[in-house]
Amino acid sequence: MKAGLVALVGRPNAGKSTLLNHLVGQKLAIVSEKPQTTRNRIVGVKQVVRAGQQASGPAGQQDVIGQIVFLDTPGIHKPLHRLNVRMVDAAIDTFSEVDVIAVVIDASEASGGGDRFLLDLVKRSKTPRILVLNKVDLVPKPNLLPRLLEFETEGFADLVPVSAKTGENVDRLEEVLLSHLPEGDPIYPDDYLTDQPERFFVAELVREQVLQQTHDELPFSTAVVVDKFEEQDAKGLMRFYCTILVERESQKPIIVGKAGSMIKAIGTAARKELEKFFDARVFLDLHVKVREGWREDERMLDSLGLPSKKRSKAQKI
Repeated sequence: MKAGLVALVGRPNAGKSTLLNHLVGQKLAIVSEKPQTTRNRIVGVKQVVRAGQQASGPAGQQDVIGQIVFLDTPGIHKPLHRLNVRMVDAAIDTFSEVDVIAVVIDASEASGGGDRFLLDLVKRSKTPRILVLNKVDLVPKPNLLPRLLEFETEGFADLVPVSAKTGENVDRLEEVLLSHLPEGDPIYPDDYLTDQPERFFVAELVREQVLQQTHDELPFSTAVVVDKFEEQDAKGLMRFYCTILVERESQKPIIVGKAGSMIKAIGTAARKELEKFFDARVFLDLHVKVREGWREDERMLDSLGLPSKKRSKAQKI
């Protein structure tokens, strides 16, 4: 039995969250084409079973050969606000807390200064690291080997090309990661999936639709707060009341839309995702509120569950 922690780190839009969702077999992290979508560190637990068997179902505990605890992290970028500082800190802090660092690089983009900064950063850690060259489905096959060769001298224990979107070679990545984990008992029970509360997923699934429906700089200055969370009632209905925060008064009409069209579209799409996630009927009530400078407000960032250097180590994994 092997068990350990693996950090998924990389630049914004490298595909870390899509990879996490594929690895654990369930949507735990929201995804979008916009950078800096992931703001919180998200834990996803994968039970690894013997080849040819399913991770869930009648196989039983005796067939589990390993447990990989994945930590999806915000993309490492140049922080411009306290929000971004906390996001980058959350990623870097994982380096010393895990058994393996999986560095996710976008194969479809040429290497640049951001990749160099990331590689130099992870080199400072003594934690073993694996290169995950993602989005290989977007790259002609003859170009893959040269891309992999770029990283041969960077000190990686293994280099694994994958496509998180299509699932290509993800099984191989799982095998490689498991081989680098220590032997030991599982860290979590075999039915454990994540450490995030249900309220977190409500806020994130609403924010995902804000990202999908809006454009330009607006997504970076929005957040979602769950004001009220009602469990499933006797009729099988869950009720969620949420506030979408924006930083400026001029942004509020954009979220609301003409005659409420935009917030209605956000709400309809988010409700469908919530019903799928909770497997229940959902009533979703959305409001928009202006809160100037919330990205610089430490108390606001605390309430959104963003990690801070001030938090004690006991609050970390």
